[in-house]
Amino acid sequence: MSFVPLTPIRWPAEAIWEAVAPVLPGFTVEVLPTIDSSNTELMRRFRAAGPTATEAVLLVAEQQTAGRGRMGRAWQSRAGDSLTFSLGMALQPADWSGLSLAVGISIAESLQAVVPPDGQPRIRLKWPNDLWLIDAKSERKLAGILVETASWGELRYVVIGVGINVRALALDGAASAADQPAALPPAALEDILPGVDVALALQLVAKPLVQAVQAFGLFGFAPFQARFAVRDALAGRAVQLSDGTEGVAHGVGENGALLVHTAAGMQEITSSEVSVRPVSPGSARPC
Repeated sequence: MSFVPLTPIRWPAEAIWEAVAPVLPGFTVEVLPTIDSSNTELMRRFRAAGPTATEAVLLVAEQQTAGRGRMGRAWQSRAGDSLTFSLGMALQPADWSGLSLAVGISIAESLQAVVPPDGQPRIRLKWPNDLWLIDAKSERKLAGILVETASWGELRYVVIGVGINVRALALDGAASAADQPAALPPAALEDILPGVDVALALQLVAKPLVQAVQAFGLFGFAPFQARFAVRDALAGRAVQLSDGTEGVAHGVGENGALLVHTAAGMQEITSSEVSVRPVSPGSARPC
């Protein structure tokens, strides 16, 4: 069942276009009231257009009925409560490794631009594609990222899907953009930005995201490495890999790989090989 907000959402599509078009010629902004998946739609368009699909588009979905997260998990949204959008554009980086991390850095910095004096930002990055909201009492999932690529001859096209929980999840069983089957409960952006709505959240993140993706295309992940370290939610913590291996996370390398010190020594973990979940400190093997 679809949910219609009480008042229409006033999306800042024109303002975003005016801000982004000068740095990304051919850029367009499109808002749809409902769609199965914004990522799926942009991939459909790319496959239909083929080598002519060179223009960049920001596709916003007020509601997704069949959204997808990483590893095929359901990624649903509710209009007005969750911001869900996809950015599709041609990109030719020398190495794709770390793109989801660069996207996460851009979004986290846009939503919490100033790091507190104690050096502990509330918005942290959980490798490889989640944003957490952390305080002294809890860790909650604020947002998720899904990066997909496709090729047509020499043309490479990337679709970056983003889901952000903006308002607190209503207690009616509805799922939010970042409400994946996971141990963490969903967070809400309004917890740290009172009065924020989905339109304002989009305006905050859109242009910096485009610029971050362009920078990644030119220079790869290395320039983002230190910025990731500031918000690394796993650094120094016991983690468990999807194959059962346990160890301690030690940040990420210049290629965006997660560094995990295990009983067998330091390992580089890539997003295509494992999922990483925190485990209780007492359950990690000595390393």
